[in-house]
Amino acid sequence: MILQLILAVPVMTAALTAAAGRRLPRPAVDAAALAAAVTVAALAALTLARAADRTRVAWLGGWGPATGVGIPLVADPLAAALALTAALLTAAALVYSWRYFAEVHAIFHTLMLLLLAAMCGFVLAGDLFTQFMFFELTGVVALGLTGYRSEEPDTVHGAVNFGLIVSLGAYLTLTGVALVYGRTGQLGLAAAGRALAGAPPGDALVTAAFVLICTGYLVKAAAFPFHFWLADAHAVAPTPVCVLFSGVMVELGVYGVARVHTVVFGGPVPLGGVAVLGAAAALLGAVMCVLQTQVKRLLAYSTISQSGLLLVGVAAASPGAVAGTAYALAGHAAAKGALFLAAGALLNRHGTLDEHDLRGRGRAMPVVGATFLLGGLALAGLPPGGQAAGHTVTEHAVRGLGWWWYLPLSVAVSALTAGAVLRVWAGVFRGTPAGGPPGDPHEPETGTGLRHAPWTMVAPGIVLAAAALLTGLLPAAPLDRAAARFTDPRAYTAPVLDGRAADAAAHPSHPWAASGLVVSAVTVALAVLVAAAARRRVRRRAAQAAPRTAGRITRPLHAAHSGHIGDYAAWLTAGAALLALLTWTA
Repeated sequence: MILQLILAVPVMTAALTAAAGRRLPRPAVDAAALAAAVTVAALAALTLARAADRTRVAWLGGWGPATGVGIPLVADPLAAALALTAALLTAAALVYSWRYFAEVHAIFHTLMLLLLAAMCGFVLAGDLFTQFMFFELTGVVALGLTGYRSEEPDTVHGAVNFGLIVSLGAYLTLTGVALVYGRTGQLGLAAAGRALAGAPPGDALVTAAFVLICTGYLVKAAAFPFHFWLADAHAVAPTPVCVLFSGVMVELGVYGVARVHTVVFGGPVPLGGVAVLGAAAALLGAVMCVLQTQVKRLLAYSTISQSGLLLVGVAAASPGAVAGTAYALAGHAAAKGALFLAAGALLNRHGTLDEHDLRGRGRAMPVVGATFLLGGLALAGLPPGGQAAGHTVTEHAVRGLGWWWYLPLSVAVSALTAGAVLRVWAGVFRGTPAGGPPGDPHEPETGTGLRHAPWTMVAPGIVLAAAALLTGLLPAAPLDRAAARFTDPRAYTAPVLDGRAADAAAHPSHPWAASGLVVSAVTVALAVLVAAAARRRVRRRAAQAAPRTAGRITRPLHAAHSGHIGDYAAWLTAGAALLALLTWTA
């Protein structure tokens, strides 16, 4: 019953706010939405505690495996933890919205709660088609939230790009689901996986089904070359919405690839192609992050980069790598939530997020500055943050695969993305005010312009920033057991189809090995150097045109991120073909 309530509570509250929101005072709508998010968080936490010893399964409508039909909800520890993360970030975003928006309609609360329900439904769904439906619901609701300020042309443009690209990916995913059903006659993850367990490696139809399903998930995960929509959407979506986009929704794509591969395609299909696309996204996102001067776009490209590292971790398909990815995901979700909330406070106060215009104007916002600094250090891998623990555990796990390149990749990516964030912190919160009116052409999201940020806008960010620097202290033993169960398909299929537990042998990880601490120190130092060098470059560009050499390097990158939907659709088609080629040859 608990699993059903995780989905029912936000949906029922969303229906209530949609029906009666216009007649209720805003504090009542705010309180109802927050109460629903907190209730979901409590239910997810209870599910996480109960799933520690056994995967929890609930069959909807009283059906069961004996009938051969039915829709199961399945909660193992990592699925429950991701649902808990979604609920906590939703609660933080709703609290932040109390004073952030001078005027907000109940439809905003309705969409936020529906997004929470869709995200939780996706991670708990044990059926391919149900999983697809919840994933599509996240896209539809996210589209509405992205275009919430529909009176702005840029907002409509970003929302249309997001909606069309995600829809194209969804069509491919649905085609892949149809291929699995045609081959196995099953839609349940566990049943389809058991039917495909004997499929030979290189089976063309099975490989095609995997590529098609994962293409849609990789679009949401912002893997290269499916990532182009993300920066456009983040630049125009309201700041509280960006918290969920970067903190949870992108990670859902990573989770979907890992879950479907492990349970359904683990035998016949390798993940080498996903690793390649993830590594490419990590590098490209990091470079584009450093080149940005609009803070929300900078943070969006940081999300693309970090999502790429998460994809590399799940592509290793080992318990240690999944445990490391879980550490990193928790740290990234908290850090990125804190950074977007801090950026929103700047936008509310100054009406711009252009780095040049904001220079020195954050001096009067010390708590917001501290939030931004802590978030940047968490992204750099400062111990005991989740990023530091995650990269250490993952690097140790992939060493046995011969992936020597993961260590320099993670160091370079973390240094570049964190360096860009620290550059913004140094210029905005420690620099000398530039003077003059803001030059940002975008309209502010809110007209409140609060002189002093209230606690409802400050507290969620500082709490998330602190959490980002403490997630590495999550106990290793339970996480190792959860990762072992996640990567063993029998630990999923046995509770669903046979009604019995099937534990997997855990492999102990060591998130705070001496070598990992040294790597973390080097990464933080490099991030500081990147911030210093990038700040000098930004100053030079503010005074004169960019050097020709730098222009030759950066111009093609900016041209590729053109904002034209036709270009993005072409990249999506090429990416699906590339994934198919890499998967087939692997």
